[in-house]
Amino acid sequence: MNIGFLQDLLNSVAEQGRLLVDRARGTAGGARLDRLPLAELARLLLSSRGEASGVALARMIIARYAAAAPEARRAFLAALAEDFAPDPAAIRRAFAAYDTEPGPRQHAALLAAVEPPRQEVIRRLNLAPGNTLGLVRLREDVLDALAGDPALAALDRDFVHLFSSWFNRGFLVLKRIDWSSPAGILEKIIRYEAVHAIESWDDLRRRIEPEDRRCFAFFHPALVDEPLIFVEVALMREKPAAIEPILAGNRVPLPAGEAEVAVFYSISNCQKGLAGISFGNFLIKQVVEELRRELPQLSTFVTLSPVPGFRRWVEAGLAGGDPDFIAAGERAVIAALDEGETDPAGLETAARVLEPLLARYFLEARDPRGRVIDPVARFHLGNGARLDRLNLFADFSPKGWRESYAAMVNYLYDLPTIEENHERFASQGEVVASPGVQKALRRAPRTAPRAPAARPADPSPA
Repeated sequence: MNIGFLQDLLNSVAEQGRLLVDRARGTAGGARLDRLPLAELARLLLSSRGEASGVALARMIIARYAAAAPEARRAFLAALAEDFAPDPAAIRRAFAAYDTEPGPRQHAALLAAVEPPRQEVIRRLNLAPGNTLGLVRLREDVLDALAGDPALAALDRDFVHLFSSWFNRGFLVLKRIDWSSPAGILEKIIRYEAVHAIESWDDLRRRIEPEDRRCFAFFHPALVDEPLIFVEVALMREKPAAIEPILAGNRVPLPAGEAEVAVFYSISNCQKGLAGISFGNFLIKQVVEELRRELPQLSTFVTLSPVPGFRRWVEAGLAGGDPDFIAAGERAVIAALDEGETDPAGLETAARVLEPLLARYFLEARDPRGRVIDPVARFHLGNGARLDRLNLFADFSPKGWRESYAAMVNYLYDLPTIEENHERFASQGEVVASPGVQKALRRAPRTAPRAPAARPADPSPA
């Protein structure tokens, strides 16, 4: 009710501002506001002193941007990056004053000079009701344009800086998604699922309605019907080694009171414009607490996670020509997999080849920045999970074969050791792994292949 009241109040302010703007459509030069370029409207917004007219201008800019052609959008983004950058001369003057006489006043002046005016533009754009989502969509365009226009990197950093404050954990609301949730939200769960595609409404119902299934999502008060990130959970008797039993349409649900293991089998980020803003670590930890309160008999919390970079890494090693990467006979085994080998005996042979490589992929291989190659691994290991088990041929979907030769892994969230594991990974880059994974590593060849060429990370952290 409080959020609704506030939104109604802001809408009222915006409407009054629109009337003010309508009565004063002209600028000093006589041009109509609705004919000015977006960058000029942004300058007016920055110089506006009236709250109502500022809200109306903010609403106008976002609405005009959403309706603009791609060329006009790119021009506006370029103007924000270049024309609303800090003034180098003002920075030098402020620094000289601070260097001559350091003090709170000089420090405040230096901070004001260094902050890009475009940050204030973004803040003011956010004043109008509904504009938060518009800004998230605007940043999607920034991310899409970055590769072709590196000058937008500064603008992107400003968005990350502001979004990190606006979407911090204190503003997020955890909600359980079930079959009684609004249809609009359920439709978005289907659309945003990034790990294991939801094929139909019946498929969605099988994932959220049975008593041994749960789905939780984070929401933000400014994006009431837009999930930010969600996790799908299977309640089971033991840790899973494959995804098919979890997703099977004909399975018999387990009474929730008999479950001992909570399995996070899909985590999907929903808003591309919030890339780089971390929600997943908070989500997992809060969902664990929710599940423990509801089902205190749960003793194990694990994931069943994809390995999206493994096949690219293996192919890079094979293409590198290093004879020590893999034996000639084992190359033929992998080639058979490329041809769609599914014979049980062939898969057993392939498992003996792939398991040591999979262990080395996690424990030894690194990208050019010295990081664990796999983005999903970086997410869970950074949250303090342990690499618990390697599951060969766990996902026979086309995506599973394409990304990892069907491999999946379990990450274990052992609550007493999470902080220690996180510190070891964050400070030393150490991957905490179970004895089984370490044993598999000892069977691996010793020469590591080069890192594969960089590609966009999987949108899901799961």
